[in-house]
Amino acid sequence: MADSNSLPARMMGSGFKRFSLLPLAITFVVVVCMSLLAIQVWMAWRARDVQLSEAARESANLAQSVAQHAYDTIKETDTALIGLVERIEKDGISDLELNRIHELLAMRVAELPQLHGIFVYAKDGSWLVNSQKVLLKNLNNADREYFKHHQSNAERGPHIGPPVRSKSTGDWIITVSRRINLPDGSFGGVALATIDMKYFKEFYDKFSIGERGAIFIANGEGILLLRRPFDEKMLGKDISQFPLFKDYLSKGPVGTASIKSKLDGVTRINSYRRVEEYPLVVSAALSQDEVLGSWRSDVYLQFMVGGILVLLISSLGYRMARQINIRSQTEQKLMLAGVELELINETLSRLANQDGLTGLANRRHFDGSLMGEFNRAQRGESSLGLIMIDVDFFKKYNDIYGHVAGDECLRKIGKVLAYSMRRPGDLAARYGGEEMVVLLPGTDLAGTLAVAESIRGAVQSMEISHTGNPLGVVTVSIGVEAFSPIHLENEPIELVEAADKALYKAKEAGRNQVCYAFSCRRSATSESLSAFSR
Repeated sequence: MADSNSLPARMMGSGFKRFSLLPLAITFVVVVCMSLLAIQVWMAWRARDVQLSEAARESANLAQSVAQHAYDTIKETDTALIGLVERIEKDGISDLELNRIHELLAMRVAELPQLHGIFVYAKDGSWLVNSQKVLLKNLNNADREYFKHHQSNAERGPHIGPPVRSKSTGDWIITVSRRINLPDGSFGGVALATIDMKYFKEFYDKFSIGERGAIFIANGEGILLLRRPFDEKMLGKDISQFPLFKDYLSKGPVGTASIKSKLDGVTRINSYRRVEEYPLVVSAALSQDEVLGSWRSDVYLQFMVGGILVLLISSLGYRMARQINIRSQTEQKLMLAGVELELINETLSRLANQDGLTGLANRRHFDGSLMGEFNRAQRGESSLGLIMIDVDFFKKYNDIYGHVAGDECLRKIGKVLAYSMRRPGDLAARYGGEEMVVLLPGTDLAGTLAVAESIRGAVQSMEISHTGNPLGVVTVSIGVEAFSPIHLENEPIELVEAADKALYKAKEAGRNQVCYAFSCRRSATSESLSAFSR
């Protein structure tokens, strides 16, 4: 209490703080500077999001172009294979027919720039016919992946195999193959079209994807067919366990995500999609660092300009704060006398309304509060409750333990009463001697009785030794009254008199109990007290 009412605390906590411009000036400068920085951060982050969104759209369009190119390339190649397989299965493989097929294949390869060659292999892997000018002899492709695939699978759809080097030319090629069946449905060979990998590479090289961008095409099993930047060591690599296949393609055939590559560790904005009808996956990715390169340059410039502006504002704010501080110190000295006087007046007012022993309100304060609450209850037609408390056998207590102990006993009971005031309007006061009162605005009789009983029980539970009391501890007797006062019919003294009568009734009935006009609430030990008092 001393600290809260000290002069410095009063000056900083009330009048002086309200009128000081220094904190407002400092706060204003800080808010302006922080606002500028916050706006810059927000604008920079917003610009970053826009940059990434544009890059995502660009990569998605690029992936669409790559996918469409892959689809068109494979579709043209597969169409040629479909016709070739149908012709072989229908017309057979006589020498005359093979010569006619050879001419047709040579013409097809000349028409389609992506084709490296078209080949037909017998069921044992030997070469039957192809698009080359001279049919090479003593070659067998039974060891190739595509041949083994069709040999062990009866499916008639196209198969895109891993990249291989051509046995005839040594070039890197991508294979598209279909199974040839004999009339009885058994395996009869393989029709193969090879696509020159340079065809895809030249197409991918036309796109501007930065130094660390990437484009790749893989088959449905996750085998890498081609990648830009080109690296022969990566051809045929299994990437089915990479995040793109494992985490993203499993959720949908098309999408865009920021993915850190397991091949080179670069984080890219990656747009991917599966090619319809054919087991292919394409991806177009832009390096996130490269995408954000220009954004970073702009951010550095913006923050440099913003930092200079913040320093300028801070400097001006500092000068202004110094001037305000000088003025505030002068005002503080002028206000010192007024604050001291206010503190003295409040201290005197508090002492005038406070009981010096218990710290509760005194009789003067209680009388004023009773009048005010009584009038308020009349206007609002609400109930007003009053509790009157008297310490049982208190004279004996003073005789046995002395007045110092008696004062301490009253202080402890005063703390119980202070704790019972749960609402701002409740008031506990020392009425006189060992008598105390509790005023409960807006409380009916039942509520007042409940509070009174809690006080009675709390005092007894403190177990303050009292050999002059049959229970051996200090107890209290309580009188209670509560009613809704009627204008021009009731006076505040009626409430006090009724509670006082109830208090005497509690004493006559045996003490350590709560009584009101019509009845008493007797405690478990009230019978022994009653017998003792009689």
